Amino acid sequence: MVPLLSSCIRWATSALLAVLLAWTPARAEVVIGQVAPLSGVLASTGAQMVLGGKVYFDWVNANGGIHGAPIRTVVVDDGYKVDETVRLTRELVADPKIVALFGFAGTANISKLLQDKVLEDAGIALVAPYTGGEPLRTPFNPWIFHVRAGYADEAEHMIKQLVTQGVERVAVLYQDDAFGQAGLAGVEAALARRQLKVATAAPYERNTDNVAAAVKQVLAAQAQAVIMIAVNRPAAAFVKQYREAGGGGQLFNISVVDPAELVRLAGLQHVRGLGISQVVPFPYQPLLPVVREFHQRLRQFAPGAEVNYTNFEEYLGAKVLVEALRRAGPRPTRAGVIRALESMKSFDLGGITVSFSPDNRIGSRYVEVTVISSSGKLLK
Repeated sequence: MVPLLSSCIRWATSALLAVLLAWTPARAEVVIGQVAPLSGVLASTGAQMVLGGKVYFDWVNANGGIHGAPIRTVVVDDGYKVDETVRLTRELVADPKIVALFGFAGTANISKLLQDKVLEDAGIALVAPYTGGEPLRTPFNPWIFHVRAGYADEAEHMIKQLVTQGVERVAVLYQDDAFGQAGLAGVEAALARRQLKVATAAPYERNTDNVAAAVKQVLAAQAQAVIMIAVNRPAAAFVKQYREAGGGGQLFNISVVDPAELVRLAGLQHVRGLGISQVVPFPYQPLLPVVREFHQRLRQFAPGAEVNYTNFEEYLGAKVLVEALRRAGPRPTRAGVIRALESMKSFDLGGITVSFSPDNRIGSRYVEVTVISSSGKLLK
């Protein structure tokens, strides 16, 4: 009788545990917010930004999430409009479940978030914004964690290369907003360090590709080279009109453009030989461990999608954010994510290292220049 009673007790205990486990709620999801330009002049770039992060988040979820919790990303479209960025970010951070922000675009857009203290009031980190604007880096602010080098770093690299070649008359095409002005300031500073000045600085209006006046201004300056602080559509419009008008200067653009879009919009005959500064290593040849990993996961979670600098950069940004979420523990908070990011000193992403600290928010200063080849592909 006693063995039977003991057996019944064991069975009842096991059954009760099974019921309790069934009733135990699943771990809460980890929610992050992303505002991206999915419409307007930067729509193709915004789509690639979102894709790069999504590929890594999907892989993390497929492999158990973070401490058992899945990642959910809330993505909203700001059309690259400053007021929309602010409005949508306020809506996102009003949700206490959102523990971090990821991958926004636009120097002017994010500068406005700082000016209006949207990030500060929410006490939330923005990781891997797709901008190198100096106003987001200086003076120091504790809310933005940059995975890329700044526009000043890119300008220095391009000017150094041009001056080494004997080029001294450099014109600048720039978007007339905080983004373009930050890039222009970087070029001016790089030239000033060599006792040179910009040959001419030609603006164009934000959210347009109306560059006809800028083309005339640059042609009149007879520049040997033109550095464009421009996004895809206006950059392509400038190149096409400048070349068709007989402009023969060397052309460069900072890293925010997609070379495939430039070829499509301006024509290969016009963009062949155009230099583009880059802030992450060459993603097309899987020489680094993280590039091989990216190719594999892009095939797995976005079959048919093509590798480019934009989606690779945001993939790296997603790796940084996920590591911070992991270090922040099973139930990450906004403050905990910031502390975790600050602890990431010399963190290896797979052949690429980023470093943050309590007084440093610039994770990398890597820059190299690529060129659009006669086949339309990028060459190092």
